[in-house]
Amino acid sequence: MNHPIYLDYNATTPVDKEVADAMLPFITRFFGNPSSANDDGRQAKDAISKARRQVASLINAHEEEIIFTSGGTESNNHAIRGIASANRHKGNHIITSAIEHPAVTNVCDYLESIGFDITRIPVDKNGRVVASDVEKAIRPETILITIMHANNEVGTIQPIAEIGEIAGKHQIVFHTDAAQSPGKIEADVNKLNVDLLSVAGHKLYAPKGVGALYIKSGVKIDNILFGAGQEKGLRPGTENVPYIVALGKACEIAKRDFEINTGNMFSAKERLLSGLKAGLGDRVHLNGDFWGVLPNTLSVAFPGVEAHTLASAIEKEVLISTGSACHANFIKLSPVLKAMRIAPETGAGTVRISTGKNTSTEEVDQAVEILTQTIIKF
Repeated sequence: MNHPIYLDYNATTPVDKEVADAMLPFITRFFGNPSSANDDGRQAKDAISKARRQVASLINAHEEEIIFTSGGTESNNHAIRGIASANRHKGNHIITSAIEHPAVTNVCDYLESIGFDITRIPVDKNGRVVASDVEKAIRPETILITIMHANNEVGTIQPIAEIGEIAGKHQIVFHTDAAQSPGKIEADVNKLNVDLLSVAGHKLYAPKGVGALYIKSGVKIDNILFGAGQEKGLRPGTENVPYIVALGKACEIAKRDFEINTGNMFSAKERLLSGLKAGLGDRVHLNGDFWGVLPNTLSVAFPGVEAHTLASAIEKEVLISTGSACHANFIKLSPVLKAMRIAPETGAGTVRISTGKNTSTEEVDQAVEILTQTIIKF
């Protein structure tokens, strides 16, 4: 049985073969503890150092500014909670946006429950934060701004560099959740003017369960985990060497093949939308902007079609995501679609189609045909 056409790359990516090949020896042969003084330990330690350089190179950071984590969620938690703790004596105000991933929103909700004041900046109809709104929200007690680089549902790219300039002018620490961006758009920490940036391995063809956090040199951040002295004492615990090697290799590939991969992702997305419009006409509604978004991300609604019903109907042939949660007798829109003020009936019919670096023209055309024929029957 053939695997369905996979168009859910924003949810997760397959492990690249080069990545799998790079990590395999550190599972089967070079399995030493990096903290051990023997040859096996030194092999593992050297592999971690190489991976740190590879990650740093992708985002234009210094290798000593990278710590390895278990993924984007841990990176976000450490960035937000660590900065909040380290700067609590300066104030208790944090600025975020209305469209963050739960790995940010839930952390902010927790901090709010223990006495921090959270301002959630609204977005425009395209899901974009207005930088001037962030500046207006700044108060003397503001200690952190955390705004995602690119949205996971609709793909909207935020004006991070502009917000970073504002944060710098006011001497406020600035974090961005960049889980969706490395390998798809440029994520240069210097151009973005960020102090902290979160990376999730399984969004760029590394395995699930590994990530990284960039912490700009000089930024003081408290621990959220305690143990031995690994990762400069910021992330204690014996390092997951095979997965760290995998993340490093994935970052190396993402930098090496950036132009080819982003071009292919965009071409596939463009072909998808053109094909759907050709077959369905005004039954296709694009959520947000086509251009100011990730090159692989398409958020579309089909009026009169319930997204979950559509996704279920085609799941044996095509895999996509929906933009709402189905609860018994009602549809609950995602916070992102609500924040964009998408009409409930549009949100209920919204699906996210996200292409990958290896998505082929044949896959796109087959997916368009399957989606079109299925929707026509509704």
